Amino acid sequence: MPRGHGKTLAQNKKARHDFAIEETFEAGIVLQGTEIKSIRNGRLNLKDSFARIHKGEVFLHNMHISPYEQGNIFNHDPTRARKLLMHRKEINQLIGQTQQKGYSLVPLKVYIKNGVAKILIGVGRGKKKYDKREDLKRKQQKREIDRAIKDSLR
Repeated sequence: MPRGHGKTLAQNKKARHDFAIEETFEAGIVLQGTEIKSIRNGRLNLKDSFARIHKGEVFLHNMHISPYEQGNIFNHDPTRARKLLMHRKEINQLIGQTQQKGYSLVPLKVYIKNGVAKILIGVGRGKKKYDKREDLKRKQQKREIDRAIKDSLR
């Protein structure tokens, strides 16, 4: 199965609006106890989450996974830092790319692939306000052109 494909559970829609994503990486997530059950129920939120590299390991911060209802005392802290599982070669590549000024690691989406929770991480450069406006204009123009073509074919 190609990278980024599977049953999508959560998507960070603001990420592609706020960042120009240049490259994506797939990573596994280290989870505790009932977290996977909450994820499978779709009770997670990627808004305001980000990834950081610390001592040669990649960690995901501020991803909110709601506590599992039947979890009782085994529930977890909803926004704890979670370690991401990646190959050493990929981590070294990320280190090189994020050391450049203006680049960040942004989680794009969480999905289930072959029964395992995966996250798609993007290396992106923050967009300026005028870049965002230009993208919206381009998207609007494309929508109008597609609508005109569709109407002319009728």
